[in-house]
Amino acid sequence: MRLLVTGGAGFIGANFVHTTVREHPEDTVTVLDAVTYAGSRESLAPVENNIRLVQGDINDAELVSCLVAEADAVVHFAAETHVDNALADPAPFLQANVIGTFTILEAVRRHGVRLHHVSTDEVYGDLALDDPQRFTESTPYNPSSPYSSTKAASDMLVRAWVRSYDVCATISNCSNNYGPYQHVEKFIPRQITNVLTGRRPKLYGKGANVRDWVHVEDHNDAVRRILTSGQAGRTYLIGAEGERDNLSVLQTLLQLMGQDPDDFDYVVDRAGHDLRYAIDPTSLCDELGWAPKHTDFTEGLRATIDWYRDNEPWWGPLKAAVETRYQQWGR
Repeated sequence: MRLLVTGGAGFIGANFVHTTVREHPEDTVTVLDAVTYAGSRESLAPVENNIRLVQGDINDAELVSCLVAEADAVVHFAAETHVDNALADPAPFLQANVIGTFTILEAVRRHGVRLHHVSTDEVYGDLALDDPQRFTESTPYNPSSPYSSTKAASDMLVRAWVRSYDVCATISNCSNNYGPYQHVEKFIPRQITNVLTGRRPKLYGKGANVRDWVHVEDHNDAVRRILTSGQAGRTYLIGAEGERDNLSVLQTLLQLMGQDPDDFDYVVDRAGHDLRYAIDPTSLCDELGWAPKHTDFTEGLRATIDWYRDNEPWWGPLKAAVETRYQQWGR
């Protein structure tokens, strides 16, 4: 396939590009990325000779149309994603997540190109800790933050373009990812790099919030499976059934790094902080034969710690600015 990967210099997108180059060398890959703070050329350095990187904005309709016209399929990762940033300034999230997705949709409609839209489980809101239910494809949307509401809006646009214009598109909503190349503003890499730089780790509220963790490689394996075998118009939920509260994740991380598991600071909780996410991936597993490979969270976390320990030149230049911003927010 001739693939156009939007947001391919970001965390999940860059990992998708790496996997595609490694496992599908017959594909040609073009990455469209604004290369802002959350995406970097360095994330694509190991494969730079095997891809084309176009630095540009997904809101640039002319550029997007030209690139889509050259593609067989578009994998749309590009988005503003960090909840804290959305709470501080929601405007960029409207622009990237809603208008950007509209721009992509109009281009694939014009050129008749296959689209896979990557979304989040946060569009469903949250669940009670003792709720036996998990999110499914039929769970009503109930977003809590500026980030999740803009992602919900983008999902609805994709559904409308499928129904109104017969755009050939699929959607995936995934649980929390972890792994290499994740920006140090996010929970797991922030705590790893805090320890590596002699800072104290931080935990929101009481640490009771539960997330359903999936390794980025498993997420991208599911995306590829949906892209090639998924039914047009369908939504698939991606999760590894790895529910863990933030406190236990942090304590496991500290133990793996040889630290006292209680050696961290509690910080003020974020506004509207969702309590629990939980994905039911049954449809994906049964219909498309997908299953996660990184089922041992402790081992996956250990490998992630090792990656950050070995790649300080990648994250080091980002760290001070991130911690300054968190300090201003009191987090």
